[in-house]
Amino acid sequence: MRNTASGPDLTVRAAATADLDALAALHSRARAQYFRGRLPDTMLDTPAERARWRETWEQALTCPATAVLCADRSGAPVGVAAYRPGTGAPVTDVELSQLHVDPAYWRSGVGSALHDACVAAWHEAGHTTARLQVYWHNRRARDFYARHGWRPDEVRRPAPDATHLSLLLTLTPGAR
Repeated sequence: MRNTASGPDLTVRAAATADLDALAALHSRARAQYFRGRLPDTMLDTPAERARWRETWEQALTCPATAVLCADRSGAPVGVAAYRPGTGAPVTDVELSQLHVDPAYWRSGVGSALHDACVAAWHEAGHTTARLQVYWHNRRARDFYARHGWRPDEVRRPAPDATHLSLLLTLTPGAR
């Protein structure tokens, strides 16, 4: 997959196990940025946190049901997305479980290129509904998803003390 809308040096491709360390580090940087000010900095970049995210991405990369896409700019990973069939849901549902962009590349089109690649794959697989969970406080991410057509999932309203918001994207058959 090649996306030239965000520049000729941006490529979205299937991630490989060789990408594991770069993807885990990228996720840690993005997470630290969107939690800054909400959690103490000492909790954002610890060896235990880095190990946890490395293990999470290792599982994603080796799980046959999970697709992991990597966005490369000039040959270096700058974004990552993971999705899988929805758990306990109709077979037409898909869940976007991760979408992270290195903070140095925020607002550069990397997230949109990853999102577009996911949506194209979901259409090709025959999915009609995509779901995700986003941190309630992550306004930047919520705005990103709203710009891409995601809406609050009325069936899954958050509890008053919830930390996440459920979002839904209806995939129009035949659209890309």
